This record gives sequence, C-alpha cells and structure tokens, in this order.
Amino acid sequence: PRALYSPKMPTHLDNEQSLVAAAQAGDSDAFVALLNHYSRHIYRLGVSITGNHHDAEDVLQEASLKAYTALPEFRGNSRFYTWLVRIAVNVALGKLRKRALWKESSLDEPRESEDGSYIPLEIESWGENPEEACLKSDLQQVLSEVIQKLDPKSRTIFTLRDVEKFSIEETAKLLSLSIPVVKTRLLRSRLKLREELTKYFGKDARNAMPTSHR
Repeated sequence: PRALYSPKMPTHLDNEQSLVAAAQAGDSDAFVALLNHYSRHIYRLGVSITGNHHDAEDVLQEASLKAYTALPEFRGNSRFYTWLVRIAVNVALGKLRKRALWKESSLDEPRESEDGSYIPLEIESWGENPEEACLKSDLQQVLSEVIQKLDPKSRTIFTLRDVEKFSIEETAKLLSLSIPVVKTRLLRSRLKLREELTKYFGKDARNAMPTSHR
C-alpha cells in the first residue's frame, strides 16, 4: 500500500549559500529560487497554524515580502529555512491574535476552518497501527480532523516539532516559549491524539502514538 505522506524538513539547495549571497546583493531571481524551494512548506505551515487556506496564502505572501525586506539582517547563524519559518510563524500568529484565537483554551475544543470544514494536515506516520489501518480503510481524514481539535498554540507546537521536524529547542526559540512549556504542551497534544485515535482503532492505538516529550 502507498505510504502515508511523511513531511520532513526540506533539504538544502546545493547552491543555497550562493543564492542567499546573491539575493542579499540584490538578485531577485536568486531570492525567487530560494522561495520556490520552500514555499510549499511555508504554505502548509500557514494552513496548520491559521486553520484555513485563505490565511495561509496571506502568510506565504506576507512572510515572503518580510523575508525579502529583511534579507540584509540574515547572518547565516541558522539555516535559511529556519529563519524563513520564524518569520512565517510570527505572521501566522499575528493573524491568530487578530482573531483572538492565540490564547489558552481547552484541548477538547474543536477548531475548524471558517466554512466549518476541517483543514487536512499531512502528518507523519508513527507506525503500522493505526495509520496503516487508516489507509486501508480510506480514513486518513480522521487524522486531519484529530489534529484540528488541538488548540492553536498546541497545534503550532505539534506542527513544528512532529511535522516540520524542528527540535524541542528550535521550536521553543521559534515561538519564544520555554523548553518545559513546549515539552508539556507537546506531550499533552500527543496524548490527546492517541486518545482520539483510540476511539477509531481500539487499544492498539495506545501503543502506536509516541508519548515521549523529547
């Protein structure tokens, strides 16, 4: 059977350093090449955080413009993608603040898109059960719906750590949160996902979802 899509942090472009240098020197084509390589990942991140495609498009556009304007400030202390994600996360969270969604809320409170439908989120497979069962039963949508039940802050942490593959430390830095807070909310998110998936797939799901907060 086909494998569940497992997004990972995108690879470096072979000539990324030279592209960054050229972009900083005013070569717009070089910046476009960098953006084209990462735009799909930034858009997906925008969908995950904001919960709708319209805002995700805005996040991509605004983050791209902000990144182009701030290029002279990029010193190469982190990879270009990490720097771009930090900008995109700030833009996306700004939209949530305007919608009064970036707040502490119950993990049981469903989050839906503006038209009332759940936004699909491509997530990593953690094992053959229950994800393989989900595929065989053509129920992959269940996973997306479960992800959208997390509150925005927990969903953002989960996305950065378990989908985009940033480390705990990087996730904390990106969100200006402490490492203990990230670990705690990540663990709660994973437990919530396991609990919800167990409703669909039975007790085997309890052993399929990670509970470690490393």
